[in-house]
Amino acid sequence: MLKTKCTLIILLIGLVVHTNAQQITKEELILLTNEWKGERFEDGRPKVSDEILDRMKSVSLEEAWAVMKNEGYRYQIAEDWKLINPDSVLVGRALTATFMPGRPDVWKAIDDRGKAQGKRGQNTWPVDLLVKRDVYVADQFGADRDGPTIGDNVGNAIYAKSGNGIVYDGALRDVEGLMEIGGFTSFYTSYDASHHNPPGDINTMIVGINQPTRIRTVTVMPGDVVLGKLGVVAFIPPHLAERVVTTSEIVRLRDMFGHERIREGVYTAGQIDTRWADEIEKDFSEWLNEHIDELPVPKKQIQEILKKRTW
Repeated sequence: MLKTKCTLIILLIGLVVHTNAQQITKEELILLTNEWKGERFEDGRPKVSDEILDRMKSVSLEEAWAVMKNEGYRYQIAEDWKLINPDSVLVGRALTATFMPGRPDVWKAIDDRGKAQGKRGQNTWPVDLLVKRDVYVADQFGADRDGPTIGDNVGNAIYAKSGNGIVYDGALRDVEGLMEIGGFTSFYTSYDASHHNPPGDINTMIVGINQPTRIRTVTVMPGDVVLGKLGVVAFIPPHLAERVVTTSEIVRLRDMFGHERIREGVYTAGQIDTRWADEIEKDFSEWLNEHIDELPVPKKQIQEILKKRTW
């Protein structure tokens, strides 16, 4: 039994350090995200288009949840975050990082390998990989005291690389400094003034970069589309991102039409709040045509909606 446990420990440590800076291999990442058929980054991470990211900003969390739930994705939303720039919406492609409580022997194995590659400061390794429109998504195991791996210096580096913010399940430090970074829309768990690895202490260590990670009750994959607003974050699988935005746009237009017709007294709330009769569907199609240049959905998308309708 002891021999078996030792073998498992050796295998675990080997898994942690065998790839470059704890990164998953390109082949493994493609395997785990095989439902995505679109463009990818060089490392295999799904690359949802900028157009979809732009449209995602208007999606409500309820609309995103409904699409994912209907596809069997029940645990894709994490709630109750503290916020930096709470009036802004966070949208981007997830670049993931996983930290664990520090253990000197494993920390040293990881750190020695990083130093041999010219790296310093494990908390900056994922930051070096960020590109524009990424969101840094880090499982910091909810660490509070002696846990923060992001302060205003690392925060500035994240923003310079990505032009975006973070989802960080742990404590931040230097929050006042982070609030001074324009556009650094961020979701975090707590605040603590301490540092993750002060001299002589090993409190945290990085065990995964661009690997599957856990944020609260959500499994997050590299390349997931992050949608954060109102203290809530949704992690949308890349192959569902276009469906989420398209569904949201249709729902948004139907709601605008329904509310307008109820105010005008054309239909009752009961007629609008149930399956629409054919005459309402026809009215909706005509309304779309009449208002196509003034609606809060791109004209191209409205034309696609109309093309698929029978009225």
